[in-house]
Order: sequence, then structure tokens, then C-alpha cells
Amino acid sequence: MKTIPRLNFAHLPTLIEELPRLTEVLGGPRILIKRDDQTGLAFGGNKTRKLEFLVAEAREQGAKMLISAGAIQSNHCRQTVAAAARFGFDCTLVLTGERPKQPTANFLLDQLFGAEIIIVSDRNDRDRILQETFDNAVAAGKKPYLVPYGGSSPTGAMGYTFAMEEFINQKMNVDWIVFGTSSGGTHAGLVLGQRLFNFRGKILGISIDEPEMELKAHVSKLASQASEKFGERIIFSPDDVLANDEYCQAGYGVFGAGEREAIKLFASNEGLLLDPVYTGRAAAGMIDLVRKGFFKKDETVLFWHTGGQPALFADKYSMDIV
Repeated sequence: MKTIPRLNFAHLPTLIEELPRLTEVLGGPRILIKRDDQTGLAFGGNKTRKLEFLVAEAREQGAKMLISAGAIQSNHCRQTVAAAARFGFDCTLVLTGERPKQPTANFLLDQLFGAEIIIVSDRNDRDRILQETFDNAVAAGKKPYLVPYGGSSPTGAMGYTFAMEEFINQKMNVDWIVFGTSSGGTHAGLVLGQRLFNFRGKILGISIDEPEMELKAHVSKLASQASEKFGERIIFSPDDVLANDEYCQAGYGVFGAGEREAIKLFASNEGLLLDPVYTGRAAAGMIDLVRKGFFKKDETVLFWHTGGQPALFADKYSMDIV
């Protein structure tokens, strides 16, 4: 296996905990949770694992600046600028949405960590402006490194490839892993890690905003590309990827009854916080699937918590949660 550059700053391994009261409330199956909300960087989250590899790659390339993009309340951007601050990079973020009158939640933290922020009102313009920002930084001699949206590149996928190895070493037998999936890096890493480290269970991504077939095609392609970092390419097909898009029809960042119930169930029964966009939607999907009998009563389901709780304190969501 090739040596892949990595900076070790995440708090690993993250814990796996039983959720006995939630299991009882839902009437089974047995539910566990893996706490990647506790990876340590800037309130933690799944992007920290990816950034261990992305920032290492940026260093190897001689970069002095990180540039990335996301929504106004992006968890990825919050962790990216925190990593930039920790390792001495400048950081520019291209954020989509309307500038809040009062900085809150992730947007507040982006500024606290020292990001230069460019606001784009139209999401369709984001990629163009992101590329222009990168090109201008290159021309100015700032030596930028473009951190992909969501950290989802073959390099970023290494975070969850090795997370699967970590999980296997924790020796917890589960039948299903359930998590939220969007830009595909976490999903692709888990799928690749499943193959490399021989996980025998099933990996189900609850789509946050992408149609199922597009997500499966993207994740399988990204997993195939990421496999080359270990040597010979492994070919993954869309049929190797499990995804469910039944819970994202309202659109990205739209906070509905399912997310609200999931957040309240986790909080009131287990003292655990989910976020309104990603883990809230993924947990809502898992809860609905439990109620529909999708999982067998004697199976064990692990919910992989990918973080995002600072978004709970954004005005857009906090006024509608309780």
C-alpha cells in the first residue's frame, strides 16, 4: 500500500456509543452512533478527516493559501478555515446565500478564524466565481490550493477510507451504516474502505440534496479514482453504491417536520445534538426506514454522525426548532 501524505490533527478514533433509549422508542433495531461530531477541529465534523489529507497535499505542493466554497452556513468551510488558521495558511471562502444582518453560527466562526469571505447570491455563479478567485490568487503569486466543495476529491475521500479501517478495528459488528451524503467524498471513502478492509455490512447514504442515480454514479466514479492512491485502480459501478433520495425532495437546507422530529428525538432521548441540514435529514430518513420495517428487528444499525451542530444556532433554523 502506498504512503499517502497525512497530517494527524483529528481526535481519533471517535467513539461508538449505544443508543438504547432511541432504540426502545423506535421499537428496534439496535441503534449505535459513531461520534464524528467529536473530531476536534472547530466543533468537529466529518470534514476534519478529509482535511488531514487535503492540507497535507497543499503543504506538499507549496501552497500558502486555501480557497474553498459552500453555503453561508457551510460546515465544510468552517473546518477548512480553522485548519488554515492552525497550519498558517491564508484562506478565502466563496459562500452562497444572503449575507446575514448579524453573523451567527458557522458564518460567525468563519470570520473569527480569519477567512476572507466573498458572498455569491446565486448558487449558479458559485463555481465560476470560485475559479476566478483561484485564478486571481495564482496570478498574484499567492500560491493557492483549491479545496474542493465538501472536501470531496480522491484526496479528501482518503479521510473516510481510513475511517472505515478505524471502524473495523473497533470490532463493533453492525449490519448497516447510515449517514448523510451530498458532495460524495464521505460516501466514496466508505465504499472504498469497505472493499479494502472487508466490511461485510451495508453502507446506506441518505441523500441530502442529490437524485439517487446521479449520486450513485458520482460516488462510484470518485471511489474508483480514489482507489488509485493505493495502487491499481479498483472499478466501482453505481450498483456498488447504496443511496436513498426519498428525504431530500424539499431541497437543500429546507428544514421540515422530519428533521425537526429527528433532532428532538435524539436530544430528548439520548442527549445528542444533530444539525438541521445534514445529520437531521439523515436521521429523519433512518427513523422513517425503521418505522417502515426496512431494517430487520434483530439487525444493528450504526448512525455515523458527521457533525454540523453550529448550524443549530443560525437564525434561519433556531427559530423553528422548538
